[in-house]
Amino acid sequence: MLGRVESEVERDGNIQRETRYYVSSAALSAAMFGRVVRAHWGIENNLHWQLDVSFREDECRVRTDHAPANLSVIRRFALGLLKRETSCRRGIETKRLKCAASDDYREKALFNT
Repeated sequence: MLGRVESEVERDGNIQRETRYYVSSAALSAAMFGRVVRAHWGIENNLHWQLDVSFREDECRVRTDHAPANLSVIRRFALGLLKRETSCRRGIETKRLKCAASDDYREKALFNT
């Protein structure tokens, strides 16, 4: 199946249009295709936004050898641990900074105690 999504966004009075194409082995109705595409981008945007805001991933200038891939794995692992930790009802960035400042909180986040 081939699918096409046309989007239009207004930012600062300017209209930006974009067309994206998708290939799928599933035969989907138009309504289901729309739900699948929105769900995919919702997950993508949420994950990447959190990594960029909380871990400043876009600002990282590490570019050689295996370091970028290794740091990416570590960031995603840390994000998962911080999301799982529920004793602090703050955002991920606050939890990350709290882990850096407190051995007790870091242990709680790592071992979910």
